[in-house]
Amino acid sequence: MCRTPMSRREELTELARHAPVVLPSLLLCDFTCLRQEIRRLEEAGVQALHLDVMDGQFVPNFTYGLTVVHAVRQVTGLPLDVHLMISRPHTWVERFREAGADAITVHIEAEPDPREVLAAIRRLGALAGLALNPETPLAAIEPYLPLCELVLVMSVRPGFGGQQFDRRALEKLVALRASVPPGVVLEVDGGVNEDNIEECAQAGAGWLVAGSAIFSREDYPHSFSRLNSQARRAIISKTMPCSKSS
Repeated sequence: MCRTPMSRREELTELARHAPVVLPSLLLCDFTCLRQEIRRLEEAGVQALHLDVMDGQFVPNFTYGLTVVHAVRQVTGLPLDVHLMISRPHTWVERFREAGADAITVHIEAEPDPREVLAAIRRLGALAGLALNPETPLAAIEPYLPLCELVLVMSVRPGFGGQQFDRRALEKLVALRASVPPGVVLEVDGGVNEDNIEECAQAGAGWLVAGSAIFSREDYPHSFSRLNSQARRAIISKTMPCSKSS
């Protein structure tokens, strides 16, 4: 039986309840064999995919757009978490939803007043997300948090893969976790790897986007499993009571 967009939305909601989880970013996959790459990720146990859309205007790089999102939707039933690093995203959200996006995130830097676009995303049946860059203060998004189902904290300057992790993201995650409602997903994107994923999970990130930490290795199942295990171990260690010395 084919999965409907609503059932995939429910899967994303379920993932939020069972966080932390790792979402591979397809930015660094081998697009000459996209179907095979996605199949390898599915076999590795991946539960959702992250797609970074860049327009060469909002960020100084161009990746892919509607055509690739649609192509990914044709070859997988996994939920698609689509991150729009584009100018004027309000003019595109409906088409990305039609192409197969199940969660759509826009940037506060591109939509200084995102109320209408967040409402539009929710009307379309997708999870509505708001992202902010490393240099953007949390105060910029605080008025709009009640409208968000997802908040994406960038841990690199958007535009290119393979950058070094910006630790300012950890402070933002901690502050957000203390202020957003329990149902809001916190996501971190950029430079997430084995060296920092536990800190990200402990700081409050429920969805952890990983690119080179997965795709730079030949063994996707091993890389994905290791990252997931590290993230979950961080949560377990955070919730376990400290033992008292006798």
